[in-house]
Amino acid sequence: MLMGFFGKNIKLLRKRRRRTQDDVAFSLGLKRPTLSGYENGVAQPGLDTLAAFSKYFNVSIDTLVKTDLGVLSESQLSQLERGYDVFLTGSKLRVLATTVDRDNEENIELVSEKAKAGYRSGFADPDFIKVLPTFQMPFLSRQKKYRTFQVSGDSMLPIPDGAWVTGEFVQNWHLIRNRHAYIIHTLDDGVVFKVVENLIKQEGKLRLHSLNRAYEPYDIHVNDLREVWKFVNYISNAMPDPNLPHQELSWQVNRLKEDVEALKRRGRDLSESGL
Repeated sequence: MLMGFFGKNIKLLRKRRRRTQDDVAFSLGLKRPTLSGYENGVAQPGLDTLAAFSKYFNVSIDTLVKTDLGVLSESQLSQLERGYDVFLTGSKLRVLATTVDRDNEENIELVSEKAKAGYRSGFADPDFIKVLPTFQMPFLSRQKKYRTFQVSGDSMLPIPDGAWVTGEFVQNWHLIRNRHAYIIHTLDDGVVFKVVENLIKQEGKLRLHSLNRAYEPYDIHVNDLREVWKFVNYISNAMPDPNLPHQELSWQVNRLKEDVEALKRRGRDLSESGL
């Protein structure tokens, strides 16, 4: 039986857990030289041993053998280690093109309105992604991957036209939560920002809703999806439109209070003067 990426994968996962060969061998009831042979590709485990490694690392046998974990980003490896395994969850593996800074921390890439056309076909191309502007948000988790997109139009008001929305990469689309906002990269429509209804399990699609009720919801089949990013925050230099009816009512109430206080003062003055 050919073990594919098994040896290098278990070595990578072991080191990420900061375990020695002795630690792992003891936990799995193996001899250290046997484990060393697996990691170096000079020995091949049987099915029972493969199952033991799968349980120990919480990663499926298929992933351990067939997927080169060394090419995954830090955020993807973190998701894998938290149990979001491609073969365990039934989702399709999505290797994300990404960039890192000089400290090997993942950047947040900026996709402007002008860059969206190129992003439609270049989203998986490292050469395209690496020329995008980048920045960091220190209050966001380093264990997750984020990207920022510029929105256009009025379909998501009160988030204004031209705002920058930041999303967290979603590896497993079955985890998309109903009535939450997501940045959706689609085959035909490019990048859209919508509130999502997850119908993948029942009908194999997402239903996308706008905050602006003038826009009707519409469906996107899962085969037309390319990326999904969970909305985290937005940045805009535009002031939100004031709620004029509410402000007008508050102003009138305050005026009435002032008038009442003025009448009370006048009544006291008249009483004191004996009139």
